[in-house]
Amino acid sequence: MVEELALADDAVAACLDAAAWALPEHELIAALDAAHRLQQRLAAVTLTLVREIDGRGTARTQGASNTAVWLRERLRLTIPAARRLIDLSTALDTANPGIRQALADGAISLDQARVIADTATTVQATAGTQAADKAASLLTEWASQFDPTHLRKLGTRILDHVAPDIADAATQAALDAEARRAARDRHLTLSEQTDGRLRLTGTLDTETAGLLRAAIDPLTAPSGPDDTRSPGQRRHDALADVCRLALRTGELPDSGGDSAQIVITTTYDGLTRQLGAGALDIGLELTPDTVRRLACDATILPAVLGGTGQVLDVGRQRRLITGPLRRALMLRDRGCAFPGCDRPPRWCAAHHIHHWADGGTTNLDNAVLLCGHHHRHVHQADWVVRLSDDGHPEFIPPAWLDPEQLPRRNHYHRRT
Repeated sequence: MVEELALADDAVAACLDAAAWALPEHELIAALDAAHRLQQRLAAVTLTLVREIDGRGTARTQGASNTAVWLRERLRLTIPAARRLIDLSTALDTANPGIRQALADGAISLDQARVIADTATTVQATAGTQAADKAASLLTEWASQFDPTHLRKLGTRILDHVAPDIADAATQAALDAEARRAARDRHLTLSEQTDGRLRLTGTLDTETAGLLRAAIDPLTAPSGPDDTRSPGQRRHDALADVCRLALRTGELPDSGGDSAQIVITTTYDGLTRQLGAGALDIGLELTPDTVRRLACDATILPAVLGGTGQVLDVGRQRRLITGPLRRALMLRDRGCAFPGCDRPPRWCAAHHIHHWADGGTTNLDNAVLLCGHHHRHVHQADWVVRLSDDGHPEFIPPAWLDPEQLPRRNHYHRRT
């Protein structure tokens, strides 16, 4: 299969150099149709490979907590996109084989295949295999006329065509299944941009959407006739107000042993002379004015760095010995340090690089943040953890995984 895919790769690469501008219109459209058909066929191959990798447990063998995380690291996918691939590969593995064949023939798109498989699963649970096969065949035929959104709407009434005697009861089952899919697909993604801002994207289920609106809608009204903020800016500011209110309540869960808090990093010179620019512990940069404003809040902790970025002080809000050290680890590692892991600091434990039981000391130079899965993995597997010359952790894989044993780092939490 690898050789055949390599040949296909070469053929596609040759098309990249073709002069599309020189094609007559009918050939241009035909080429687009052919490229789209090829894309769907490759998607069918991808789903087959994903299903096999997931079934073998390849992800855990290579140190990832699950297949979705492994796919994100390997293929540079988002977690929701990886999960959708896994779910669809599993569904097509047990669904009517005609759906997979239609995808392999390029007759339906990946999104249409997902709709057809979801609908067939719902129909099978309600009306049996024969009705499910008929529904899959009918929707596959309709896919040549309707996009995935319209196809899903048609799927909610498909039993009117394949099993009219139970259509009403099945409609409710279809709505319930849609609610379950909405719960499954819920996600929120925080994407750090190059200028320090965050882009929020995601899909909320109905209940959470109601909660969000109930929380921010009262705060989104213009504050007066002089309020020139746009509706989007008012919603942004309302979300900030809700977060500040939540932090002030003191009722948020502990974050790895520390109460919820914001840590601002600044330099020693900037602190002793005149407060300068700073950064949050999640890596976002702050202007001097913002630092001065936030420093008025009692829940803000200063983290002071020396000239080389060495942590000199991380506040004394708590008297526990591990508190300052943990906050220093959070500033340095920003989450689980294992390559490819996206777990935030609150899900992590402090791991002794040189085990405490073997005489290792409890200090910043001998500690690394690891999530529960990778903490167990490092203890059980043959990975070697060490601090590099720049003071950040790196991981040397076992020889069976990488014969050259090239050190690896986590680039998820830190800009490269």
